[in-house]
Amino acid sequence: MISSLRCQCLFATSIGIALGAATVERTAAVTVEVARKCQALTDAAYPPREPGNPAAGSAKGSGRAVQTYFKKCVANGGKMDDTGAKQTK
Repeated sequence: MISSLRCQCLFATSIGIALGAATVERTAAVTVEVARKCQALTDAAYPPREPGNPAAGSAKGSGRAVQTYFKKCVANGGKMDDTGAKQTK
């Protein structure tokens, strides 16, 4: 009887895990062209403090602002206006 209960619990757990994994929202993959274009736009909007040294940080804005700008660019398919870099200080 305990073995039957364990089997039922294992079955219910596996169904729950499968349903939980199936309901995860899927996002579209970013193309290489969009990622490269957005990286170039991000580099232009937020130039590095020291060229060639990414650890030095950005001359404009914070790391969070840079990430937000890049994510917004990707979401827009590589089309950005120049207001994003001007809004952050």
